[in-house]
Amino acid sequence: MHQHLLTTCKRVVVKIGSSLVASSNGGLQRDRIAQLAKEFSALQSKNRQLVLVSSGAIVAGISHLALKSYPQELPLQQAAAAVGQSRLLRAYELAFEESGHKIAQILLTHQDLADRRRFLNARHTLSTLLQLGVIPIINENDTVSIEEIRFGDNDTLAGQIAHLIDADLLVILSDVNGLYEEDPHLNPSAKLIPFVPSITKQIENLAGTSRTQASRGGMVTKIQAAKQAGRFGVPMLLLNGETPNALSQALEGKSSGTFFASNQSSLTNRKQWLAFTLRPKGEIMLDQGAVEALVLRGKSLLASGILKVTGNFLNGDPVSCTTEEGIIFAQGLSNYSAETLQRIKGKQTSEIQKLLGTLEYKEVIHRDNLALTP
Repeated sequence: MHQHLLTTCKRVVVKIGSSLVASSNGGLQRDRIAQLAKEFSALQSKNRQLVLVSSGAIVAGISHLALKSYPQELPLQQAAAAVGQSRLLRAYELAFEESGHKIAQILLTHQDLADRRRFLNARHTLSTLLQLGVIPIINENDTVSIEEIRFGDNDTLAGQIAHLIDADLLVILSDVNGLYEEDPHLNPSAKLIPFVPSITKQIENLAGTSRTQASRGGMVTKIQAAKQAGRFGVPMLLLNGETPNALSQALEGKSSGTFFASNQSSLTNRKQWLAFTLRPKGEIMLDQGAVEALVLRGKSLLASGILKVTGNFLNGDPVSCTTEEGIIFAQGLSNYSAETLQRIKGKQTSEIQKLLGTLEYKEVIHRDNLALTP
């Protein structure tokens, strides 16, 4: 069944790993970039819509700056990204011009997607570019990203972009053939897993860690990207990007790599954004009655059902909702700060006005700003 999806999907997000386009010693691999651009241009000409998420800026910058090793300090990483990003995009631009296709550069931080207005602006921009036949090339804005706002790796970013543009498929091109039952570098006889119906703990345990500093990812982040995209209803295909025309052959229905099936999400785009894009800044523990009101009856969260408030957040910030056992089951935007919630937790609505002197909101989290999480 997934072969049919591969042959018919139209909007595809393709993440390109650093090792495919650049190396610290040799700089940009222009021949590889040219090969990929030729393949992507052919797919674009067949009415596919491609959005590329490309790593490689920092590695390209390291080579151009003649740094002896991968920098550990964040400012030096940012400097290398600033130097390498323009060189990377220039290489893509020259390669795509050979096939008569235009590209556009988009740099994002997590804040761009966490803010709903900026999320929608990015969504509209990308939709317009695709309508114009332009191939967007996206990267994390490493020159300004810090730990609080960075995606952490481009696998995660690609998963978020799949949601942002309502993609039909997420493809990660890496330097491995797919997910194996064992690490193929340690056991050459390890078997490839061609199809993953759902991401279980067993599948997550198969992932190792990154073997190189140049990659912030590794199989762990690829599994997490598949898990994230699957929540949005987007399947993922992991392919070896070093194999010529690997993506084209896969989209023709030829079996290769590892295909991760997706869940059919019943959430609206905004509810998906609330549940899976925002990073919670605090946690609210609810009693059983409040949990049932939210889960079974679709109600808003009232202060009377709150048992405990954790974190330091302001009104409008995202928070997680948990059961008394600590299980996270929902996420939403709080109408009150953590400080205020500490004062009004467990109180009836009539008591809140007397306690605060005013009643700005009856609900702590309105049901329109709340999403249940699997």
